[in-house]
Amino acid sequence: MKLHANAALSLRQRRRMVSLVVDDGWSIKAAAAAFQTSPKTCGKWVSRYRSSSESGLLDLSSAPQTVANRTDERTIGVIAALRRLRFTGPEIAELLDRPLSTVSGILQRIGMGRLGRLGLEPVQRYQRDRPGELIHIDVKKLGRIKGGAGKRVTGTRRHHQLAITDAAGRRRKTAGWDFVHVAIDDCTRLAYAEVLPDEKATTAVAFLRRALAFYTAHGITVERVLTDNGSPYRSAIHALACRALGLKHLRTRPYRPQTNGKAERFIRTMLREWAYAAVYGSSPERARALSGWIERYNYRRRHGAIGHRPPIQRLRELGGNNVAGIYT
Repeated sequence: MKLHANAALSLRQRRRMVSLVVDDGWSIKAAAAAFQTSPKTCGKWVSRYRSSSESGLLDLSSAPQTVANRTDERTIGVIAALRRLRFTGPEIAELLDRPLSTVSGILQRIGMGRLGRLGLEPVQRYQRDRPGELIHIDVKKLGRIKGGAGKRVTGTRRHHQLAITDAAGRRRKTAGWDFVHVAIDDCTRLAYAEVLPDEKATTAVAFLRRALAFYTAHGITVERVLTDNGSPYRSAIHALACRALGLKHLRTRPYRPQTNGKAERFIRTMLREWAYAAVYGSSPERARALSGWIERYNYRRRHGAIGHRPPIQRLRELGGNNVAGIYT
């Protein structure tokens, strides 16, 4: 029971005091003196007990029974409908010309205080039963490092632009991009990645072959690969390669990157813990650091989705596999 902050009598003391009056025939004044309280207070508890029995000894709410300017139910329904359309509190307050404090209080009261995934379709999570049953493949483009650390580290944007004129007379920036090709097993989260100069179909096929060799070295037979709808994966070369390697090629629905969510989440982790975790002097230095991070990810880093175990441990538990692994 929640007692009033200034209550002098506990629930047990109230029971004892009321019992003296109701059951033992004491006068209110004598019972009040025995419990060192006023006759008015004692009379109040006796009266409440006689009208409501045991529940009458509990403290009543101090909130008013009626509020003159309470927001009507129709407006509350409108606020809830706008929230399901992912409007923020300030946006709802501005649209309905209501105080932000009022809108925020209503959202909290109806359980819609946190926006989260409100109004979005439910997340559909899945995990394959066998290693190699499905491999997620994706590419992440990273700007090359030219002339030392950039704005993300220094906080200062460099205004000079290194460029060359190509054979056709077009000016091209010389920094360009690195392309990080990644593959991750749906069941065990065992990952493989390489930094490559482009994302052409021939490059993607060559990466696919090396990724298959990596998984084969770990005792995994790859059955399917899942990619997005990028041009390398829609090419005839890639289709022929999958057929020659005995792979079933699946592609995500257009504009639905969450379908390939395990690769997307792996890339996010990779950027935080490798690409942006240290100050690199050049792109080759950054690329050399990738293999060490991949080894840590596979062998030592605990993964929350697989019971806070490293991917290699889950692989060994599923298949009794003790292959040491290779990294190039």
